[in-house]
Amino acid sequence: MIYQIIEKLDEKLNFPVVSAHCDIPCKIYDPITAQIAALTLIRMVDLIAELQAKESLTLAQQAEFIRLVNQKEQHAMEVKQEIGIIWGDYIKAPQLSAFPELHELTHDIMLTASKAKQHISKEQALLLLDKVNRFAEIFWQTKQVATFTAVCPYPPAQNVVYPKLGD
Repeated sequence: MIYQIIEKLDEKLNFPVVSAHCDIPCKIYDPITAQIAALTLIRMVDLIAELQAKESLTLAQQAEFIRLVNQKEQHAMEVKQEIGIIWGDYIKAPQLSAFPELHELTHDIMLTASKAKQHISKEQALLLLDKVNRFAEIFWQTKQVATFTAVCPYPPAQNVVYPKLGD
């Protein structure tokens, strides 16, 4: 019913048509979300390993295990989503010409995120972070922003590529 009312109003007032060409406001892209998701995935794998080291699990610990696995898998999907948005909406011919590895790197990120999702593997989680960091490094280079690498200040205390902003 509400649609019919709006349709009638549109006939009378002739609303202007509005459209957008991308999923998010233009020029607002940042790979940090994918990097944090990859770090979270690593942290979940570490916490799962701590539970695995126990001889037996209480019901509460079993529930914790299920939550950790769920979060691990959700964050692997978040990496894929965030990288996919940047690759699909921001990366264009000029970036691909300057960085021909982008197609293969993005595909590798998708495959590695799937492996990290499917398995409880610290090796795959760390490999995913490495690939996402490389993507972030290229991303910032396309914007002529220098980067630096530092250990993140929270668990899992892994190297992360950051943009060097300001003085």
